[in-house]
Amino acid sequence: MIRLDNLTKHFGDTVAVNGLNLEVRPGEMFVFVGPNGAGKTTTIKLIAGLLRPTQGSATLCGYDVQRDYIQARSLLSYVPDQPFLYEKLTGREFLQFIGAVYGVDRSSVAEKIAHLSDLFEMEEFLDELGQTYSHGMKQRVVVSAALLHDPKVLVIDEPMVGLDPRGANTLKTVLKDLTRDGVTVFMSTHTLAVAEETADRVGVIRRGSIIALGDLAQIHATARTDGRLEEAFLRLTEET
Repeated sequence: MIRLDNLTKHFGDTVAVNGLNLEVRPGEMFVFVGPNGAGKTTTIKLIAGLLRPTQGSATLCGYDVQRDYIQARSLLSYVPDQPFLYEKLTGREFLQFIGAVYGVDRSSVAEKIAHLSDLFEMEEFLDELGQTYSHGMKQRVVVSAALLHDPKVLVIDEPMVGLDPRGANTLKTVLKDLTRDGVTVFMSTHTLAVAEETADRVGVIRRGSIIALGDLAQIHATARTDGRLEEAFLRLTEET
């Protein structure tokens, strides 16, 4: 699970994340939404251990991300909003490399690559160099890499960007299957329809603070709306 205790991050005089307190349970799909600059990606980088908090802490499955980094990182997979590949490796070589980094034995890696290649329809390009890939191709490979070591926590930032409708639908199905297997998924997205379709709970962040939290009914109750999530989001985040 993920636990945030007074998680705070300052960049100079700017408060990017302001004392977040949150617990995301095992097997829960938690979706983080907010305007540009609200603090979503900064929060995700704090959870992944890529930034050090100014105050407070983030823990994964009981391990402090800063103090127990190796243990926490072994349980986590992080997919950033801009997928990164080594351009001089093929997709298959990249997946083999990631499997080796996590200590997954070669036979298991080969089996998982075959399964993921079929699942995400990558066979046509998996043996081509990463420098030839479109954004959507890179995204499918990076998501596959994140699943190789069977993480307990998956943190994923804007996963649908660049995916075609079939790829996006496959990813939504995969994420739902992961939560049914007990994996905690923390996803940030601007696509509110995806949040409506997938989320067990939604957190709305504005100016570094969570201003609404709960299932869709609770979000609408907070916003005093009863339509689509977009209506609630716009009301909650409007500037006054």
